[in-house]
Amino acid sequence: MNTLQSISSKPEPSLRHEVHQPMMIRFFAYLFSILFHPLFIPLYAVYYLAFLHPDYFNGITEREKTWVILRVGVNIVFFPLISVFLLKGIGFIDSIFLKTQKERIIPYVISNIFFFWMYLVFRNQSEIPSILTSFVFSVFLSSSVAVLANVYFKISMHAIGAGGLLGLMVVILYNNASSPITLPFALTLLITGIVCTSRMIVSNHTQRDIYLGLLCGIVCQLVGAAFIL
Repeated sequence: MNTLQSISSKPEPSLRHEVHQPMMIRFFAYLFSILFHPLFIPLYAVYYLAFLHPDYFNGITEREKTWVILRVGVNIVFFPLISVFLLKGIGFIDSIFLKTQKERIIPYVISNIFFFWMYLVFRNQSEIPSILTSFVFSVFLSSSVAVLANVYFKISMHAIGAGGLLGLMVVILYNNASSPITLPFALTLLITGIVCTSRMIVSNHTQRDIYLGLLCGIVCQLVGAAFIL
């Protein structure tokens, strides 16, 4: 039995969070799930590095910073997102929300291609801060791990994204301890908790799916930083 058959033959787990939350709580859980979708996390990270952190993009003009964000938006957000809509349009997947492990295979692979391409582009541009190259490479790593993990269980993409953002803050804290990181780090911890809790409320992920996704995002950022920084 090949991998695709193995995945498709596994019964998809039913909703495992039987405690029904009030409608208002579910609304905000859905809202945070959308705002902090894993595809949007790199945009937030790049915006923070380019426009909020005082050190990494020194000497780079506002126009050049905006151009960097646009490139990330096109390659890491737009192309993977439009690929999902195209896959839905031609019938390769049943839902753009990728509710099953089988539906996630092709979008994962397509996204990985764009993530790796973005890493190659930044790696070969000396004006791009190494922290950004490291972050994008780590996004590629975490997506690759997610492809493998998806064979065995439905790892949480939201938790991977939140873990990646938290991992970036840990890397910044370790490599640039003098930078004003306390408030951004605390805010990232809060966002991570909210996102993971939201997925517990409005998805059929188990605690294992979310905890391992969070761990994957953090560890891959540390691994990427160890190789590049």
